[in-house]
Order: sequence, then structure tokens, then C-alpha cells
Amino acid sequence: MQKRIIRPIEKMHFASFHIAGFQYYQGLEAFEHLKIGTELELVRDSENKYDPDAVAIFYKDFQLGYIPRGENKEFSMFMDMGVGNIFETRISRILTETHPERMIDVSVFIRKQN
Repeated sequence: MQKRIIRPIEKMHFASFHIAGFQYYQGLEAFEHLKIGTELELVRDSENKYDPDAVAIFYKDFQLGYIPRGENKEFSMFMDMGVGNIFETRISRILTETHPERMIDVSVFIRKQN
């Protein structure tokens, strides 16, 4: 029997959610550039007066919205600790025939740190 080689895991799934506030920020302006697999950036918004755990989602210079309230506490905690670079965020689903608040789903992975 041939021995199977197991490759080390480089990243693991952490969370999935839709982009909250997509229609209120620059999501519709950036929409034509977005596709499944597009990498996004998470940016801590500790000055947000509506949510102390707010984490914004960006595609290049476009703010697409936020991680939904209630799903952002762990993200904000990691980011406040200075280890927010562990997250890799990508578009996982695009639904054009739905309410803008549910148009874009993202998946977040935790990357292996060297």
C-alpha cells in the first residue's frame, strides 16, 4: 500500500455572513468589479458611534459595508489585539436578484502564521 502524504493546512474557515449596509456605502459603485473569490479587506472601526465592535469591509478604496452586528465581536477582539492580519476574507456568493443587503456573502478564513 502506498503511503499518502498529508499536506499541512494553510487556512481554515472561520465565518460566513452577508455584507451589512451594502446599499448604504459604496457597494453598488463597486459591484461590477466584484466576483466570487475576490479578496476583501477588514478594517476595524472603533470610532463607530452605533457599534463599538464595528469592522468595515473594503474592496480596494470602496467601503462595501460592515460585518453584521452580532457577528463582529470576535473579529474586533482579534483586531484590537493586533492580530487582525490572520484573516483572509473573500466573496463566496453573489445574488443579483435579491435585496442589496443580502447580495454579497463573504467567507473568512484564518491563515496559518509562520
